[in-house]
Amino acid sequence: MFRLLSIEIHKLKNSTASKVLILTYFALLMSIALIAAIKFDIGPVQFHLAEQGIFNFPFIWHFNTFIAAFFKFFLLLVIVSMMANEYSNKTLKQNLIDGLSKKEFVMSKFYTVLLFALISTVFVFFVSLVLGLIYSDFNEFSIIFSDLEYLVAFFVKLLGFFSFGLFLGMLIKRSAFAVGAMLIWFIAETIGYNLLKWNVFRGTDIADNIFQFAPLNSMWNLIHEPFSRLGAVRTIANQIGEDIGADYAVHWYEIAIVLGWTFIFIYGSYFLLKIRDL
Repeated sequence: MFRLLSIEIHKLKNSTASKVLILTYFALLMSIALIAAIKFDIGPVQFHLAEQGIFNFPFIWHFNTFIAAFFKFFLLLVIVSMMANEYSNKTLKQNLIDGLSKKEFVMSKFYTVLLFALISTVFVFFVSLVLGLIYSDFNEFSIIFSDLEYLVAFFVKLLGFFSFGLFLGMLIKRSAFAVGAMLIWFIAETIGYNLLKWNVFRGTDIADNIFQFAPLNSMWNLIHEPFSRLGAVRTIANQIGEDIGADYAVHWYEIAIVLGWTFIFIYGSYFLLKIRDL
């Protein structure tokens, strides 16, 4: 494992574009802390976002993982280009000539994806922990380390998403087209879901039950939006007679679905490489 991983890290070190994207990604994760500085002071209306409880334990684990997940597209570019460069630079063929098996080649990419997801999760954990210790109104040990399942969901979400990017990079061989394919897939899922939800099966949960198994939608379902959990939002909802009955929990079957897609994407990448004439 470490031998294969070291090969990929060496390749990334020699890619300026990859290093810039990786640094940008982690800088954006750090930028979550800047949310604490957002203040609105418009006449009698004074609003400090950090005082609304977004950094309270244990809510911060939900909020920060949800926000951090939007920045994953920067690492997607790294992973897709990492795969595309193997074809354009002829390093794939050279690796195989040097004795690397096709299975080891795909696993080296998967280990890189695994490393990115793990480092991202640990990074978000420490950023959230520091912000929570500074701003949270609740600092009891049992409260601080409750709801950590959102970090597990965040890790699985990144793992599945990056594996999808790896598969598309292997399938299409061009980074720009692979990213475009991801966007097209997202649009197709969105249109398909809305057609079923608001036309074919209107007024039922059938569309949700079907599309919970779609790749990108299953990843989205791992961490639901956290904003309606805020006290200010619930107060406004109660005043206008709205009942917010959302389910914010991380469910084991949702994790299982994404892990299933991760296996399909990795095995699919290996299958493509195995049957393809290099």
